[in-house]
Amino acid sequence: MHDAVERALRADTRPDSLEELRPWMFRVIRNLFYDELRKRRIRREYLAAEKRLSVETGADNNAARDVLVRLAFDKLPPDTREVLFLVDVMGLRYAEVATVLDVPNGTVMSRVSRARKTLLELVEGPARSANKVYKNK
Repeated sequence: MHDAVERALRADTRPDSLEELRPWMFRVIRNLFYDELRKRRIRREYLAAEKRLSVETGADNNAARDVLVRLAFDKLPPDTREVLFLVDVMGLRYAEVATVLDVPNGTVMSRVSRARKTLLELVEGPARSANKVYKNK
């Protein structure tokens, strides 16, 4: 409940009348609830993916691979990092990312594709990543 009060106090716009305050606060509380549900879903999906990857590749290799991916991620240009973070880390849908970035869905899709390809090239080198992209088609 204190999160709702904190968010309400930080809001740029607030209701002008007392009658509008109650529905507005319910909307704030509802949005917080949905934000929390989204966070839990993303965490569950991330943990399931991590568990699956650790079984497939072996736990010993994951630590070194994670470090390589994080270092490569930091080398990406800021706009590329942003779109990849929103889709792959935060778990937002393309339509949500398009709204956040104020671009069409197709633009988000192409940016994510290019970002993933660039990240793969940074981690595995251009020759190996080209073979993987070709095999996945």
